[in-house]
Amino acid sequence: MISKDILKEVLVEQQEEIRKLDQNKFLKRDKLDNLKDFIKIKSNIIISGVRRCGKSVFLSQIMDKYFDKFYYFNFEDERLSSFDVMDFNKAYEVLVEVYGRSKVFFLDEVQNIEGWERWVRRLYDKDFKFFITGSNASMLSKELATRLTGRHLSFSIYPFSFKEFLRFKNFKLAKDDFHLTERRALMKRIFEEYLELGGFPEHVTDTRIEILQEYFNTILRRDVSERHNIKNVKQLKELARFLITNVGRLSSYNQLKRLTHLKSVSTIIKYLSYLEESYLILPVLFFSYSLKSQIKQPFKVYCIDHAMRNAISSRFSKDEGWLYENIIAVELRRRNKELYYWKNQDKEEIDFVIKKGLKVNQLIQVCSDMDDPYVEKREVKALLKASKELKCRNLLIITKEKEGEKVIDKKKIKYMPLWKWLLS
Repeated sequence: MISKDILKEVLVEQQEEIRKLDQNKFLKRDKLDNLKDFIKIKSNIIISGVRRCGKSVFLSQIMDKYFDKFYYFNFEDERLSSFDVMDFNKAYEVLVEVYGRSKVFFLDEVQNIEGWERWVRRLYDKDFKFFITGSNASMLSKELATRLTGRHLSFSIYPFSFKEFLRFKNFKLAKDDFHLTERRALMKRIFEEYLELGGFPEHVTDTRIEILQEYFNTILRRDVSERHNIKNVKQLKELARFLITNVGRLSSYNQLKRLTHLKSVSTIIKYLSYLEESYLILPVLFFSYSLKSQIKQPFKVYCIDHAMRNAISSRFSKDEGWLYENIIAVELRRRNKELYYWKNQDKEEIDFVIKKGLKVNQLIQVCSDMDDPYVEKREVKALLKASKELKCRNLLIITKEKEGEKVIDKKKIKYMPLWKWLLS
């Protein structure tokens, strides 16, 4: 429990700070316009994503664009550390006393308060609307879905996409830019910056590597070890570092158990689920129409931000090909694609299998270096075999520079540079 005086001090300060934010200083996120159709409907809006990706600023943009009167709570404030579910009504009373009545709440990082969803549901039934952020995917778990059935819509916020990064760099994209030499050159130069800096808003401005290293440590501490009461933080960190260093490589539970010296496969499975919940990693499973076959196969893991991967990786090479894969995996998730990888008995591999409904919609190979004819032949051979087995003719190779189309065995293969695909 927390005293009413402290609540008043904290909530009024938070409310004033969020209202005074200069929106001109922040990049307008792509998802802001996507919300316009959901503002007036009854459902609550849940916005989740990795810590420090810009969720609080996104909330402020929603407030500024759509609402005059609202209440704002930020539960990351250490002064609210003793806040519990019984304090919600007290906080509401304080806000009504100071700001008058409103039926719109913005709750930032609310997963810190156990039982919050019961209070939200009770007020929802009285026609209140909530915008809720959290840094943990468990907010979208079965338990939450059960308690708020039919009462919420979910959106994910990621670090900046390349489109957003361009706008951050004051580059206004026009249709003709792809055909103008100077504009193409400028886009490619900015893409090289994006490769280096990634998409975390603060790191794009302040490029110190220590910022991303601190994000990594904070996510492990706040969103994983403290939340799940993990005592052996060292082994958890070793597991996370290994996975992020080796993005795009095949991994298995037994392999990870041997490498980290954790006691059991069940512990590995738990830790992986916690890392995924925190949005630090994005697992990609083997594609098969048989669930049994899918489970038996190794899996891949990608990092939520390619620059963070470089910041905490134990490798010293640039690993451009793996970085390309990582960027594409995150972008596909950002676009809400259902993605897998595929590999046959001849060890021929497809980097990304995109499934839509019950069918495979697209096959994507990633190859940053197309100068070696052997490499191109290998990638094309795998695509053609997968195309036949998975019955998919939408074939794409994402490259560094090469662009165009080839028809091989009556199947069209499209080539597209990564920077251009990210803008498609």
